[in-house]
Order: sequence, then C-alpha cells, then structure tokens
Amino acid sequence: MRILFLDQSGKPGGAELCLIDIAKPYCVGFASRRHRALVGLFADGPFKDLLQQNNIPVEVFVTQAIQVRKESSLLQGLKSLGQLVPLITKVVKKAREYDLIYANTQKALVVGALASFFSCRPLVYHLHDILSTEHFSQTNLRIAINLANRFASLVIANSQASKTAFVQAGGRQNIIEVVYNGFETKKYQTDESDINKLQQQLGLQGKFVVGHFSRLAPWKGQHILIDALAKCPPEVTAIFVGDALFGEQDYVQKLHQQVAELGLENRVKFLGFRSDIPQLMTACDLVAHTSTSPEPFGRVIVEAMLCGKPVVAAKAGGAMELVEHGLNGFLVTPGEPQELAQVINTCLQETEITATIANNARTTASRRFDVAIINQQIAQLLSQRF
Repeated sequence: MRILFLDQSGKPGGAELCLIDIAKPYCVGFASRRHRALVGLFADGPFKDLLQQNNIPVEVFVTQAIQVRKESSLLQGLKSLGQLVPLITKVVKKAREYDLIYANTQKALVVGALASFFSCRPLVYHLHDILSTEHFSQTNLRIAINLANRFASLVIANSQASKTAFVQAGGRQNIIEVVYNGFETKKYQTDESDINKLQQQLGLQGKFVVGHFSRLAPWKGQHILIDALAKCPPEVTAIFVGDALFGEQDYVQKLHQQVAELGLENRVKFLGFRSDIPQLMTACDLVAHTSTSPEPFGRVIVEAMLCGKPVVAAKAGGAMELVEHGLNGFLVTPGEPQELAQVINTCLQETEITATIANNARTTASRRFDVAIINQQIAQLLSQRF
C-alpha cells in the first residue's frame, strides 16, 4: 500500500512525533520501492529535517504557513482560501500517485478531504485532538466533524477521550477506532554516567527535581507547578523543557514574573526546546503533567513512565487512561496547586513507595505502548478497511 501522509506543521509536536513512528515502516527500503510513502507538509521547518533524519521522504507543499488556528472564525477561514486552492491542487496531483491519503492534523483533514474527493483516493484521519469548544472554535469544530463524516473511511483516535469527544460532537461511531501512540522503548534507556554529567551541568545535584515537558502555553499549566513549588521544601527544584509557539510569548513573560514574585529564581530553570528528552526525564525525580483542559493523550506521561520515573498528571482526558492513581502514577485535580504540592512532598518523603510506582509505570508502559504493537494495530485496520 502506497500512502501519502499529510501534516500541517513545520515544527515537531506530539502529533508529528507520532507520525514519524507510523510512517517509518512504510519507508523501509524506500530506494528500491519508489513512492511507497511520502509525508507532505504545509509548512517548512525542523520537522522536515527530523523526517529526513529518519529516512522518511518528505515534500513541503507550500512556502507560507496557512494562517488559520483552532479558534479561527468562519471569516478568518474564508480569508485563507487563496492559500488553500493551490495547495489542494498540488495534493490532488500528488495523491494520484498513491493508494491512500492519511491526514494527521485538522488542517491536513481539510486539504486531504478535498484531495480525496478530486483524486478518488480513500482518506484516513488520525485524530490527535479532543474536538470540543475548549480547544476549537464552533466553526472549526463543525468543519472537522462534517469533513470526517463525509470523506473519511477511517478515523483513528489516539485515546478513548478523543473518540468520545468526536462522537459527542456528531462524529460517526462506525468510522472511528482507538489506537494509542507508540514509542520506541529503547530510546528511553539511558546511561547513568550521562545522567550524572547532565545533572552537574544543570546544577541539579542534591536537589529533588520536578520536570515539566511541554510547550509553554496557558492550558499546559506551567503556572500551576510554579505555585505548587512555592508550597514545597527548598530542595525541590523545577525544570521546564519546551518553548512557546503560536504567539504565546506573553505567557512566558508571566511565568518569569511569577517566579520572581514568589522568590523562586534559584529553584526554577527554563531550558527551552531540547532534543535530549529521555536524558532530562531520567535526571528528574518526578515528572509533572499539569494541563488545565483535558489532554487528548499525554505523550510526556508515557515517556516519563518509560524512563522509569513517577508521574503526577492532571485527572482529565487521555491521562486517566494512562495513569492508575497509586499504582503506576498519581492523579490530581486540574488547576489545583495544593494537591500537586502534596504529591510532590509525598514523593520526596516516601521514596520506597514512589520507586515501586515508577517500576510499575515502566512495566505497563513498555507493554501497552511499544511502537511495534501499535504499528501492527494500524496496519491491521488499514488492511481491513482498504
């Protein structure tokens, strides 16, 4: 089966990292099986480089990013039509060289649906979002549901939470299946000497380190961890890995201001975007997930589990499908720094119990989310439907 994968982003987010794992098996021996798979992007950037590093063929279809966001209105969407028409034309032409169009994001769904119609190729939509008005404008929500219902032969949801939201918003129950994200477990096995060096470089030795790994955005809740940190003993330190996207620099300034007002300058480190995530997670004593709105899946939760680290996650959305409180992690009420601080202090004091929970997490994550098993599930769905 020859697949044309579509993605809107030039930057690697959770959906894009997932796409690498899905596309890679179709690109093995690409030189001898020409055009078996291609990833088409709607923006240039570091994601293209990452695909190429993984020997995945990639083509950037546009030179200017499409100026429509999840919260955009109908008028804003109409203004982007001038960009969409030439893009759709290119995708239609390219799609005719393939057997299947695989849309990995919402903008990819819009383009992929129309390309599917004009090229007479079936469409798969991989749903990485909770389709609700918390994250999308009413206009974009209706567009996504109507296009999926009308054009998609299969919708793959990354969690039961994403599937439930899709159906509640009007999506067809008979076209959607749940497949969790997959992970190469070997990537999360690290060398102890490397971790010690990293801790020295960052000045983390002798500290109880809480790590937060996500883009800096209000709904990701970095401010909640900062508030919780102020309620913890002085040896508790936080590192924030990730940077702002989509014009969220104001939030970053507010975070720095919050740190200063609470007198936490010596206990908080903003590390920006990093590529050494497994090493940084392993250097932590606890990984915190603090999203204020339901998370579709929670990729960093599984990554921390695979690193053998305890996780505390906001009790909502996909996180509740990954974490069993007190068994392989901790769950706290979203937006409650006091609860979060209590879990941090428990992990600081109850080291044996926390170590058992972390070991349980690594075992269950390795079993449930191994990329080979996940890719087999996707391949089976594709073979059944097409």
